[in-house]
Amino acid sequence: MAIIRRTIDWKLKSRTLRLGQRTFIIAPIPISPIEETPRALDPERVLAIALKYEEQGADVIDLGAEPTRPGFKPFTAEEELARLVPVLKRLKNRISTPLCVSTYKAAVAEEVLKMGVEIINDPSGLTWEPTLAKAVLAHDAGLILNHMRGRPESWGKLPPAKDVVGTVAKDLDAAVHRALRAGIEKFRLVIDPGLGFGKRKEQNYEILGRMGVLGGIGVPVMVGPTKKFLINTANEREQQFAGAAGVTAAILSGAYIVRIHDLEAIKPVITVADGILNQWRNDR
Repeated sequence: MAIIRRTIDWKLKSRTLRLGQRTFIIAPIPISPIEETPRALDPERVLAIALKYEEQGADVIDLGAEPTRPGFKPFTAEEELARLVPVLKRLKNRISTPLCVSTYKAAVAEEVLKMGVEIINDPSGLTWEPTLAKAVLAHDAGLILNHMRGRPESWGKLPPAKDVVGTVAKDLDAAVHRALRAGIEKFRLVIDPGLGFGKRKEQNYEILGRMGVLGGIGVPVMVGPTKKFLINTANEREQQFAGAAGVTAAILSGAYIVRIHDLEAIKPVITVADGILNQWRNDR
């Protein structure tokens, strides 16, 4: 049986997002060179993509300046801000959708929050730069705490995790407590089990199938199933269908938010999954 979500208010600085009645969508825009975009996106192009995502129904737009994947040298805070600041200046007063920035750096978080960003998505769960919590606290921002095993450069060498779901739940609970000890209110927090962040394909399946365990932590769960290692194929169409299956499983397993690429293609999947979940709710 699907897990029925309760209503939870996710409070940001200038608004409150009421989660639970439907699945919220975070749409990422990578603004640094990656395989799909060999050149960094210029601010005008980012604005065009953000406006498109806003029209398509994204609830949050997530900007990422430093790729979190093997093969990329970590950026300095200055390098990251050199990519983010021009984009944020171009988006100012043009986008009404809340903006999120994916970063683990306290200095980056402080600067982008000053520029109107409302959410920080920390891939390290406050383990790499715990002082990032101070910036979030000072600006009444939302904070997404991800689970990551090791660092991207070590993922290929990691052995399979024993009791991956139990480990993820324990580590995310610790991340939440780190945030609470820093003074951040619980209603500003979201957790993400970090599919693909040091986990192998079968472990991603296990997380998606047992996400109810994470509900005991007491904050909303976000999951990013698209463009993750869910199936052994380089075929883009097969990857898209695999991501769609992951999105469905995540929603029926209790995810409040999904972080998805290919918003136009995946949004109907979310509509159907929400419809199934609502039927479960009505039958209770």
